[in-house]
Amino acid sequence: MKKSKGITTLVLTVLIMAVLGFVAIWGIGTKKAGSASGIRQGLDLAGGVSITYQVIGDENPSAEDMGDTIYKLQKRVETYSTEAQVYQEGTDRINIEIPGVSDANSILEDLGRPGALYFIAQTDADGNQNYSYTGSGLTGYSLDKTIEELQAAGSIVLEGTDVATAQGGSGSDNLGNSQFVVDLTFTGEGTTKFADATTKAFAKGETIGIYYDGDFISVPTVQAALTDGKAQITGMGSFEEAEKIASQIRIGGLKLELEELRSNVVGAQLGEEAVKTSLQAALFGLIIIAVFMIVVYRLPGLSSVIALIIYTCLIVISLNIFEITLTLPGIAGIILSIGMAVDANVIIFARIREEVTAGKTVRSAIEAGFQKALSAIVDGNVTTLIAAFVLGTKGSGTVKGFAYTLALGIILSMFTALVVTRLILRAFFAVGFKDVKYYGTNKERGTVNFLGKKNIFFAASIAVIVLGFVFMGINGVSTGKVLNYSLDFVGGTSTNVTFNEDMELSAIDANVVPVFSDVTGDGAVQVQKVANSNEVIFKTRELNVEERQTLEDALVEKFAVNKELITAETISSTISSEMKSDAVVAVIIATICMLIYIWFRFKDIRFAASSVAALVHDVLVVLAFYAVAKVSVGSTFIACMLTIVGYSINATIVIFDRIRENLGSMLKKDTLEDLVNRSISQTLSRSIFTSLTTFVMVAALYVLGVTSIKEFALPLMVGIVCGTYSSVCITGALWYVLRTRIKKA
Repeated sequence: MKKSKGITTLVLTVLIMAVLGFVAIWGIGTKKAGSASGIRQGLDLAGGVSITYQVIGDENPSAEDMGDTIYKLQKRVETYSTEAQVYQEGTDRINIEIPGVSDANSILEDLGRPGALYFIAQTDADGNQNYSYTGSGLTGYSLDKTIEELQAAGSIVLEGTDVATAQGGSGSDNLGNSQFVVDLTFTGEGTTKFADATTKAFAKGETIGIYYDGDFISVPTVQAALTDGKAQITGMGSFEEAEKIASQIRIGGLKLELEELRSNVVGAQLGEEAVKTSLQAALFGLIIIAVFMIVVYRLPGLSSVIALIIYTCLIVISLNIFEITLTLPGIAGIILSIGMAVDANVIIFARIREEVTAGKTVRSAIEAGFQKALSAIVDGNVTTLIAAFVLGTKGSGTVKGFAYTLALGIILSMFTALVVTRLILRAFFAVGFKDVKYYGTNKERGTVNFLGKKNIFFAASIAVIVLGFVFMGINGVSTGKVLNYSLDFVGGTSTNVTFNEDMELSAIDANVVPVFSDVTGDGAVQVQKVANSNEVIFKTRELNVEERQTLEDALVEKFAVNKELITAETISSTISSEMKSDAVVAVIIATICMLIYIWFRFKDIRFAASSVAALVHDVLVVLAFYAVAKVSVGSTFIACMLTIVGYSINATIVIFDRIRENLGSMLKKDTLEDLVNRSISQTLSRSIFTSLTTFVMVAALYVLGVTSIKEFALPLMVGIVCGTYSSVCITGALWYVLRTRIKKA
């Protein structure tokens, strides 16, 4: 790069930073794409709408029917936000909370619809018409009989349960015009039914009406017997409409009939103070990281800081453009991606210093540093990206939100590290910063004998994990729960209190929440204000009759609340058993996919096995911390564990990449043990520095955050320390043991 081009690059970089910063903070206009104020926020950060449905026609619905309906509603509300919550209230009510929505009427109709799909023959066995046509378009069709009468007569040839998959898409009609459609694939039994129904309809020259949610959505004339188990619904007005209908068909019909009981706009669960302190913590952490990178890595460090600023602006803009709902789990994903962005730069800069120390020119060292660091950066980010993709596809609720922000962060961090940082560093060199003093060199360090202490490391890890299981057993005997599960996992009691005045959330946290904590003996109290009223909703662990009475008396005594304006209902967990199983399945699939990728990239299953073993180790150690410290296990628990999984695998990949590289140049005099020790020692500074920068981000959240954020940040810090320990002390040693005792296939 010539000097003039270097100056141009640096000037353009400053201009781009200014433009991105303006768009990220203020946006173009009011709350348009890119504005930080326009980012969707979850219930914990910004509140939303709360809708309560009452089951009608069944005073005592079964637990199975309630669970099935809750799960299907959860899937429906995810079309509005991945962070929506659905849970049971009392015995026959279902509560839905959707973040970022202020108009309940706009979504009530869709959520409460039965979602039943029927394929209806035009005539019954006696030749009588099942539906008639009296107008124009699809609105002109109407049933001549009830659904029950059609079922009794055998005129409903297929139902929604016979559909295996439904996908929205586009196609062409007979005239070649573009149209939007829903493609259906039937189950094995459905294929047989559909083949029989279309054979009969074709012989008679009749239609089959597709009836969904009380309306005909398509009434095609059967032009051939369809035996391949596929069908297509046409006439959709847009792709969004097609995909929405396909989604509702996939979800299936609700087992229970619902009617709206009430709807309210509710405030943030964490409050403005939590959001404010989180932003302060993020800014504080970024400043510390910036100073650290410049002090340690000099000019390359300055280049990475500029790239990190651009990354931060891009992440804010992208969150808005892609309409990703930001919550505490989402913040965890961003923290992890920032750590990985810094990590990529640390790997590159360490490589540059190695090349300079080896006697190469600065120009050659810069190019070689990026080239040699590429494989470790790509492998580490791709494995985490695989996990994010699987979690986003197979997971639900907070798992999806975490996966979306993590995937976005990884892509942007790779771009800024491999492209932006490289351009800036080249530009600095071109304008005259060519002296070695601007880049630094490595001091001569000996090789640490990590493998010589492998038995001590293995024993210590096993002891900590066993200790965790012991404490789980003790907790199970003493409290009935192996971990300190919050109401997100086990449900609790929702207490609605109407005060005599409109209290600020800060005043509620300071004065009212302690009253609840005194009664429950638990500081985990979720608070939501109902908009345009004096009503406040408090969610706690489940209260018995005596505790509810004590709480009522305390509220009446201290705040002069009308006792008749205090109501309490038992609520189910916001994380259903289906959501838990979805998360477990997603993590298992993601782990298998990562194992396969590492096996493919490293051409050795022992690398993959060691990586997964380290990953399991980190999760179990953090789980032990939850058990020993009795940290509350809530919705952020899943995000915390997923963050640790991503961090663990990325740290391990860096060391394995160096082992793979050194194996390629291994001399006859080298022993395998010496090679592994040298590889770990060569990457030790990267392991420490990356962990330190990520730890600083989370520690800032812990120091400045409110109670709920502290409970989220504390185990995350433990996970970061544990991930560093396992990558340095466990993974290399474990690979060595497998390598020396198990022959390569």
